Amino acid sequence: MRRIIHIHEAILCLGLLLGLGAARADTTLTIGTVNNGDMVRMQALSKVYEDAHPGVRLNWVVLDENTLRQRLTTDITTGGGQFDVITIGAYEAPMWGRQDWLVPLDQMPASYGLDDLMPNVRKQLSAGEHLYALPFYSEGSITFYRKDLFAAKGLSMPEAPTWEQIRGFAQALHDPAHGLYGICLRGKAGWGENMALVTTIVNSFGGRWFDEKWEPQLDSPEWHKAVNFYVDLLGTYGPPGPSSNGFNENLTLFNAGKCGMWVDASVAGAFVTDPSQSQVPDKVGFAKAPSAVTTKGSSWLWTWALAIPASSKQKEAARDFIAWATSREYGQIIAQRHGISAMPPGTRLSTYESEAYLKATPFAKVTLEAIRTADPTSPTLQPVPYTGVQFATIPEFQAVATLVGRLISGALAGNAQVDKVLSTSQSAVRRTMARAGYYGR
Repeated sequence: MRRIIHIHEAILCLGLLLGLGAARADTTLTIGTVNNGDMVRMQALSKVYEDAHPGVRLNWVVLDENTLRQRLTTDITTGGGQFDVITIGAYEAPMWGRQDWLVPLDQMPASYGLDDLMPNVRKQLSAGEHLYALPFYSEGSITFYRKDLFAAKGLSMPEAPTWEQIRGFAQALHDPAHGLYGICLRGKAGWGENMALVTTIVNSFGGRWFDEKWEPQLDSPEWHKAVNFYVDLLGTYGPPGPSSNGFNENLTLFNAGKCGMWVDASVAGAFVTDPSQSQVPDKVGFAKAPSAVTTKGSSWLWTWALAIPASSKQKEAARDFIAWATSREYGQIIAQRHGISAMPPGTRLSTYESEAYLKATPFAKVTLEAIRTADPTSPTLQPVPYTGVQFATIPEFQAVATLVGRLISGALAGNAQVDKVLSTSQSAVRRTMARAGYYGR
């Protein structure tokens, strides 16, 4: 059976290759990617791709999220040419595309199915009339919870919980003496780590990063309420050392049965329900991301995508590879090897039109709703001059949110008071925006 499947995979790859044009022989593609589970699966399929593309070798540089972003930003802005394929997201793609740092990807063959990409996802990766990255997977943030623990305590998770309800559930479930923590949340510093979650909490409490004149709002009542709530919740009912935990660390804790709840990326659904990885695969429930005074911006919207730097010397081969890795055929290979629920989620309409996928995937509908309803053009209760739900699509955001993320992570670790941290953050962000010329606009 394995030999049959392997041959079928090779045929699928070859078919896509014939539609795209053969890559040049004796080509080494250097791929920079993040160490998330779906990308690890993609790396594991290197031989499948290389067998169907004689003469092409894939050289992987797999890094944690923070390190990857630093490496890629340095390389792309300097034209270093270290990478032929890069894993970027909805933040970088439109900005780097406008700077002509990325190869436009509008001219894909009909067999690829550009029209099958979710409109909300394709829009995130575009600037003007051009698409600058192909989506590998997309996600919203949702609530994962242990159905068995809720039942044992007589608790009922609403379809759309509030943060106050989540706090009450965390208190009821918290049992550190037996290695169970009420809630696991991102605490690791990083604009795409703890600040992705914190920004959605701030949004739900009615806050925003900047007002219409680009004045930072980090010292506002909404930020103080949101961040104090977050630090108290995670510090009181979370695992030890939460300031060291990002997506991957919390996924490990949840799969080990250590978390009563977890609010994070919907893409984790395929891993928490996988019996080969999770100790609680049949005990997980799914709900919307929590809200507070508003649901606007309470669930983030993110796409991990593959793009080609303009500095690559292997553009044709790189295009063939990213077309394969983001294709419908690739999804079928994953389904055959790991089960249909493991297909990269959130990118293609056809995935969610499949009755087989919807029936087999308990997190499919909540994922789809989170992606469809997130609105990067109107992410907050009050008006803002930026787009993006859990980030602001401006070049300065990466630096300012990284700084604020470190300060908030320090408060979570007990090194500073939240109110002092936010006052310091306000001043630092305003200085950065002033130097960048925002107040003369």
